[in-house]
Amino acid sequence: MAPIPKPPADPQDNPDAYVGLDADGAERLARERGWSTVRSLPPGAIITMEYRVGRLNFEVKDGQVARAWKG
Repeated sequence: MAPIPKPPADPQDNPDAYVGLDADGAERLARERGWSTVRSLPPGAIITMEYRVGRLNFEVKDGQVARAWKG
């Protein structure tokens, strides 16, 4: 019998650590820490709600990360 595949995991990183950083620097740091996808969004953007392993979302206001969350 074939082994059960193990799904990939998110990097062990706290999204709250990005709040207050400039958007470009936060994206570079997130990629260095292992996030495969980093998505920057304006406040109030309409987005899909599917969860994607390895994706970090930033809400960017005036060039700074105002909120960050996984998926």
